Amino acid sequence: MSKILRVNMTDLTARFEDVPEKYRLTGGRGLTSSITCDEVPPTCHPLGPNNKITFAVGIVAGTSAPTSGRISIGGKSPLTGTIKETNSGGMAGQKLARLGLKAIIVEGQPKEKGKLWLLKVDKAGAQLQPADGFTSKGLYETYPMLFKKFSDKVAIIGIGTSGERLMSMAGICVNDPENRPSRYAGRGGMGAVMGSKGLKAIILDDAGGPGVPIANKEAFDAGRKKLVAALREHDITKPGGALNTTGTATLINVIDEAGALPTRNFSDGRFEGANKISGETLKETCEKRGGVGMVGHSCSPGCIIKCSNVYPRPDGTEHVSVQEYESIWALGANCGIDSLDATGELIRLCNDYGVDTIEAGVTIGVAMEAGLAKFGDSQKAIELMHEIGQGTPLGHILGSGAAATASTFGVVRCPTVKGQAMPAYEPRPIKGIGIIYATSTMGADHTAGYTIAPEILDIGGSVDKLVAEKSALARHFLHATAYLFDSTGHCLFISFAVLDNPSGLEGVVEECNGVLGTSWTVDDVLRMGGDIVKKERAFNKAAGFTSVDDRLPEFMKYEKLPPHNVAFDVPDTELDKTHDS
Repeated sequence: MSKILRVNMTDLTARFEDVPEKYRLTGGRGLTSSITCDEVPPTCHPLGPNNKITFAVGIVAGTSAPTSGRISIGGKSPLTGTIKETNSGGMAGQKLARLGLKAIIVEGQPKEKGKLWLLKVDKAGAQLQPADGFTSKGLYETYPMLFKKFSDKVAIIGIGTSGERLMSMAGICVNDPENRPSRYAGRGGMGAVMGSKGLKAIILDDAGGPGVPIANKEAFDAGRKKLVAALREHDITKPGGALNTTGTATLINVIDEAGALPTRNFSDGRFEGANKISGETLKETCEKRGGVGMVGHSCSPGCIIKCSNVYPRPDGTEHVSVQEYESIWALGANCGIDSLDATGELIRLCNDYGVDTIEAGVTIGVAMEAGLAKFGDSQKAIELMHEIGQGTPLGHILGSGAAATASTFGVVRCPTVKGQAMPAYEPRPIKGIGIIYATSTMGADHTAGYTIAPEILDIGGSVDKLVAEKSALARHFLHATAYLFDSTGHCLFISFAVLDNPSGLEGVVEECNGVLGTSWTVDDVLRMGGDIVKKERAFNKAAGFTSVDDRLPEFMKYEKLPPHNVAFDVPDTELDKTHDS
C-alpha cells in the first residue's frame, strides 16, 4: 500500500503514514488541494509556520501510462494568497511513485533561522541532512554537485537562490532525463514556500523501490492502448506532428495570426517580430547550428509526445533547454524582444535562479512600462534578471512579481488576476480563456482550463473566440482539467487527442480504474473534478476571497486591443455563472 511521508522541519523528523481512505482514490492536484484544505488554515501567512507544502504523484504515475510522469506541488501561495497547485514534468513524479509514496507533506519551520536542509528519500527511509555547501549558488552549479554526492540516477526537486530569498516568483525545479535543472513547477511562488520550510532540495532514489501496484492489469492495459493510439493518431501529438517537430512554440505564429499574442505588456495583439521567435524558426535554428540542438526531446520518462527541445548556441554547444511557447512569449513578444538567442539566455537565467518564466517575463514587461528599460532592449532585460538573481533591493521588488512591481512603480496596465501574471493568450479577443483567468481558483492560469483548444485550434469542436457567453464552456474545462489531467499525472497536452477522440478519453479513465480497482466512467471523472474546484473555492472563501476577485484588471475593460480593437466585455454576471453548478 502507498504511504505518505510527513516531514516536520521544526523537530527535523520524518515519518511514514498510511494513506487515509479519503485520499486513496485521488492523486496529484486532487491530493495536494485536499491536504491543503484539511491541514492549512486559510488565513495563515503563506511563508509562516502554519502553511504546508505537499508533493504528490498522479494516480497513474510510476506506471507505463504514456506521458504521465508529472508531479503536483501544493499549498497556500505567497503570490496570490489563494490555494495553489503547480505541476512539473521531469524525473521526480515517476521515482516518487515507485518508492511507494503517494505524497510528501512538509510542515513547520527550522528553529535555526536561515538554515537549509536536504531531504534524502530511498527504499530504506527518509533522512534530513544539512544543505551546507549547496546554497547561494545557481542551479546549473548546484545540481551537478548534488548528483555527484548522491548518484546521477536520482531525481532532485529543488529551489534556486530566489526560493532561498523567499521571492514570490520562485518556482520549484525538477531535473529532466539528462539531469538538467530545467523542468519547473513554476507558478504561484511555491519555491518561496519550500524555502520558508528550510528545505533546499529533495533527493529521490527509487532503486529497489516497491513500484506501483496495479489492481486490474487488464483494464489498465486496455486503457493505455487506447490513449497511446489516440496520441499517435492526432495531428498535434503524433510523431512528426506539430508538438513533436516545432514544440509548443508552434503557437507563436498561430496566436499572433489570431491577433491574441500579448505584445509589449499587453498593449497589442500582434508582434511584428513573431516569426523570428516562432517554433518554425526555432526548429530551423536547431537544424542549422547542429551540435546538441534538437527538437522532439522528451522532458520525462514515458513521454511519447516529445515537445521539448535543446536550443544550441551558434557553435552548436548547449545554450538552454527548454524554449517553450509561454517562456519565449513572456521574455520575447511581451517585452518586445525578437531574438531566440535573447529569450534563450533569459530562460537559462530563470532556470539558474529558480524563477517562473511567465511571472518573470510579465514582470520585466511591467518594468519596461515603468521606464526601467525600453521595450526590445534584451541586454537591459538580462540585467534586470541578474538583479533578481543577485537579490539586490530592485531584484527583491521584481522577484515579488508583476503585481508588486506595478504597485511599486505606479503602472496601471498590470496584467494579473489575484496577483498572478497572465500567460500568453490575450483575453480580450479570446473570451473563454479570459473567463478561465478570472474564475480560476489560482489566479490567471491557462492550464486551469485550456479553452484555447476549441477557441483557436478547433479541437474538441469550434467556438468563436470573440463570443462572450462562455461560462458553461469554462466550467466544463475547469472541472475536466482538475481531475482528468492534474490529478492523474498526465500532461495537459494529451487533451488535444482526448478532446477529439472519445476512445482516448475512455483510455485515461480505464488506466485509473486499472490502478485503483475502480469502475469509473467519464461522467464520474468530471464530477470529481468539480468537487476539487469546489473544495478549492471554499478554501479561498475562508481566506477572504469573493466574486469581486474573479475579475480581469480594469484596463482590459476600457483599453481596446489591436488588431481586433476589442475590450474584455464579458459581463460580471457571466463570470459569476461559471461556478453556479
